[in-house]
Amino acid sequence: MSAVPPSSTSHVMPTYGRLPVALSHGQGVWVWDVEGRRYLDALAGIAVNTLGHAHPRLVPALQEQVAKLIHTSNYYQSPLQEQLADKLCEISGLANVFFCNSGLEANEAALKIARKFGHDRGNANPAVIVFEGAFHGRSIATLSATANPKVQAGFAPLVPGFVRVPLNDLAAVQAAIQANPNITAIFLETIQGEGGINPARVEFLQGLRRLCDQHDLLLMLDEVQCGIGRTGKWFAHQWAGIQPDVMPLAKGLGSGVPIGAVVCGPRAAHVLQAGNHGTTFGGNPLAMRAGIETLKIMEEDGLLANAEAVGATLRQALADGLAGEPGLVEIRGQGLMLGLELDRPAGALLTQGLEAGLLFSVTADRVVRLLPPLILTHDEARQIAARLLPLIKGLLAQPKP
Repeated sequence: MSAVPPSSTSHVMPTYGRLPVALSHGQGVWVWDVEGRRYLDALAGIAVNTLGHAHPRLVPALQEQVAKLIHTSNYYQSPLQEQLADKLCEISGLANVFFCNSGLEANEAALKIARKFGHDRGNANPAVIVFEGAFHGRSIATLSATANPKVQAGFAPLVPGFVRVPLNDLAAVQAAIQANPNITAIFLETIQGEGGINPARVEFLQGLRRLCDQHDLLLMLDEVQCGIGRTGKWFAHQWAGIQPDVMPLAKGLGSGVPIGAVVCGPRAAHVLQAGNHGTTFGGNPLAMRAGIETLKIMEEDGLLANAEAVGATLRQALADGLAGEPGLVEIRGQGLMLGLELDRPAGALLTQGLEAGLLFSVTADRVVRLLPPLILTHDEARQIAARLLPLIKGLLAQPKP
C-alpha cells in the first residue's frame, strides 16, 4: 500500500479516517495508486463513477466543454440545463428540475419544498416524516432528518419538524399522519445506503403513494445513491410502479463531476418560484454536459440491463461462496447496489481489501457495501467475489467479539 503523510503534517482538516492509499489514475473499473499497484474498484467513489474511469466517450466530451464554458451564472439562459432537464423528466415521468451541486443540496432543496408546500396551504409549522436508518446528508437540516446518532453528536440543537418512524411499517406512518396534522411530506431513501443497504419494500412504497394522495402530502424519494440506473431501472422506485412528487438526485448523474438535481412532479413543480431558492455553481455548463453525456452513454450501451444482469451474477457468486456461513446475516440490495450484513463489525476488512487489490466500503458497522461502476462485466463481478470472499470468511472464522 502507498504511504501517505501522517495527519500531523497535513494542513487538510482531519474530517476523514482515510485508508493508507493514494490513488493516481483509473481505467474502466480499475484504479492505480501512486506506487503503481492496481485495484478493482467495487465502490465507484460511493456510487459516483457510473461509467467507471477515463471513459473513452465521456472524457473528450468534458474536454470539449472545458474549452468552451465551465461556468457562467444562473442570471442567464442555459441550453444545457434545458437539455438535461428534458431528459430527466422524460425518464422519470416528472415535470421539472432544479439543479444544484450535491446530494446534500438536493435534499436541502427537497426539505425547503416540503416546508413551503405546507406554508402555501396555511400550515405554519410543517413537519416531515422520516425513517429509522436514514441518511440524507450532513448539513444541519439534513443531519436532523438523518437517523445516525454518531453523525448528529455535537451538533445540537437539531432542526425541529421531523417525525421518525420505522422503515417498511405502513401502520406507523398512518399513525404518525393521524397524530400530527402538521405533516406535509414523507421523505425516505428508496434503498437506504449509509444505513446498511436497506430497501423500502415494493408494497410499502405503494402504500406511501396512496397515503400521500389521500392526505395531499408530498412523497419525497431520495434517490441520491440508488438512482441513475444502479438497480437496473433509471430510479429504484420504478420497480414499485410509482412516481414521487419530489426526487433528489446526485452521485452517479455526472460520472464523477459534482452535480445534484431535484426532480419534481406536478404537485411540487411550482412550489419554488423566483427568489425562493438558488445556487451559484448549480447547473454550470460542465456539470450539465457531464449529466447529458452520462445518460446518453448509459442508454446507448444498455447499462440499466447490464446493472441488473451483472448485479445478479455478483450476488449469486457471493451467495454461493457464503452458503451455510452462520456469520452472514443477509445479502441485501438490487442490481449493482449490494450489502452483505455480517454478525460482527467488519471495518477491519477495508485495509485487508487494499492488500487484496479491492476497493469497497463498510457501512452501519457490519455491512460490506458494493457499488461498482455500471460498466462492470460478468467476469469482473466474479473477480470482486473472488477477492472479497476470502476476506469475509477469514473474519467470520475468528471468534466473535
